[in-house]
Amino acid sequence: MSPESRTVLHTWSVPARWDAPTIAGGAGAWFWDVEGRRYLDMSSLSECCNLGHQHPAVVRAIQEQAARLCYTTSAWGAEPRARLAQRLLELSGFEGGRVYFTLGGADANETAVKLARWASGKPQGLIVTRERSYHGASYAGIALSGDARTEAQKPLGMRGVVHVPPPYSYRCPFGGRTEQESAGFAAAAVGSTIAREQPERVAAVLMEADAGTNGIVAPDAYWPAVRAETRAAGVYLIADEVMSGFGRCGEWFAWQRHGEAGRPDLMTLAKGLTGAHAPLGAVVMSAEVAESLEMKPIPTGLTYSGHPLCCAAGLAALQAYEDERLMERSRSLGRAMHARLLEMQERHAAIGEVRGGHGLFAVVELVRDRATREPLSPWDELDPDLARLGADARAAGVCFALRGNLILFAPPLVIEERDLDHALSLLDRLLAELGQRIHEPKTQGVTA
Repeated sequence: MSPESRTVLHTWSVPARWDAPTIAGGAGAWFWDVEGRRYLDMSSLSECCNLGHQHPAVVRAIQEQAARLCYTTSAWGAEPRARLAQRLLELSGFEGGRVYFTLGGADANETAVKLARWASGKPQGLIVTRERSYHGASYAGIALSGDARTEAQKPLGMRGVVHVPPPYSYRCPFGGRTEQESAGFAAAAVGSTIAREQPERVAAVLMEADAGTNGIVAPDAYWPAVRAETRAAGVYLIADEVMSGFGRCGEWFAWQRHGEAGRPDLMTLAKGLTGAHAPLGAVVMSAEVAESLEMKPIPTGLTYSGHPLCCAAGLAALQAYEDERLMERSRSLGRAMHARLLEMQERHAAIGEVRGGHGLFAVVELVRDRATREPLSPWDELDPDLARLGADARAAGVCFALRGNLILFAPPLVIEERDLDHALSLLDRLLAELGQRIHEPKTQGVTA
């Protein structure tokens, strides 16, 4: 058999440089390769294995559903699809709403935009999103995103997208001196953008509700302020919960931390919806949005939308989150992880800021100079010293997610406390070594 490096075109990689182990299996927060090497997963792989690897209840549900019915189109009903939609409406408090199932996060965001435009009666309506955000790698997803990796592809993407600066309080684009100021300025920018573009021309605002691969965690005051701005303008708010949902930020959905003051009109889901056991995304919409669509044709859909096997996996995943009290566990372990990272910040000058802590999600931003906040590397370039930290961690059996000058923490919600402690202790040592490398004097060349 030809090696995978010669036959598969892998995502987010340079084909000639791709070189990775072949993964053979996993259990809980661990997975292993065909050579028997074990790895502790500190990122839930693509921030999606919230239930860990091979959760037995989800695997069993897929097997049982496969024995009954593998597939039917959305032109026909499917019992697990109906049950999953009902459960998502209950968990979100969107009674009277509807759920549109997709294959993943990118098409969930695309579909949410379509639905918002149709429901608002603005089929060409503008969509307001953020700079340095990520909503998918399809052409429409790229257009909606503010992602440095795909900037050159934007001219090919969807029209009618307007970007606003992010609520990045550590490097506030508005010059805010506190998190409160930064949140206020960033939310006001959403409102002023809607006003400038005219509310009757704006269909929706699409924002990540909390966690994202961009590494920016908005101050607590931001989301309710954005909700207030959109509500005052009569514009729909879409919460991208693809990464932040299902316990990642300590709640079923991150916006729920703010109560009714944070309730969006639509939200998009994927990743933790099945704990990555099967590909599935969803758009959950309020009763108001659903009512606006009741007598309108829905001219969109994909062959595998609402696939019965995937919906069965989703139902089992939701039950596992409940049975194992993983929302509470995420909040508890998340507080402990965040506290450990803050302790490391006191010891390691390379840590500029620690963000997150509402659930099992945190971001460490690394700098060369804490006083000037000079980043370890320009965004979105991975610094060689940080790449070495990641390689050393993998050699020790721990996988961290790295991007630019950031370390992203999103371990499975089922991770054992001793394993989390082990990973953080390893990181503590590796950060000390990184600090020595980036601050040691550079040797000068000697000429004869």
